[in-house]
Amino acid sequence: MKRIQIIIDCVLAAAVVALFILHFVAPKQVKTEEVQISGEHLPIAFVNSDSILLHYTFAIEANERLMSKQEDATVRLDGQYKAFQRDYESFQRDAADFQRKLESNAFLSRERAESEQARLQQKQERLLRQQQELENLQAQLREDFLMEQQQLNLQLIDSVQQFLKEYNKDGRYHVILNDAVILNKVGGYDITDDVVEGLNKRAK
Repeated sequence: MKRIQIIIDCVLAAAVVALFILHFVAPKQVKTEEVQISGEHLPIAFVNSDSILLHYTFAIEANERLMSKQEDATVRLDGQYKAFQRDYESFQRDAADFQRKLESNAFLSRERAESEQARLQQKQERLLRQQQELENLQAQLREDFLMEQQQLNLQLIDSVQQFLKEYNKDGRYHVILNDAVILNKVGGYDITDDVVEGLNKRAK
């Protein structure tokens, strides 16, 4: 009877030792699980912002409107500069003609010379004001363009962010990045096409 008990105790001890060895020494099963986990996609994604600007209908139309306004402003400014250039060339001719008449004593009286000189001075002052107005207009048009461009950028950012909230409402992505800040990309994380398609559907 004691002999049977000793055999049972030895078998149980051997079983415990075997389980201990399997649990702490055999790493194959653990490594397999780690490979499987590391092979899964992380809960992150990225979008290509340049592609959105090129293919998102709202961005394309807004950019076209902005460019059209900029072209109109350029035409307006160019027209005023050409008018100023004509007036300035006319002033230069009048000033040269006045100088020739003055040097050759062609004026019939001193009063006539002074009157012509006063007229030229007024024209010069008007040209200086016109030049300043053109510079102010150019600065204003540039500021208006930059403000409108900034407003457009904010609208685009807000539109994309609102869409991404809806797109990711199930929480499958913990982070959605702009690929402009990604230095090394791995396949399977780019959701740009889905985002552009969804944005355009919503815009319609």
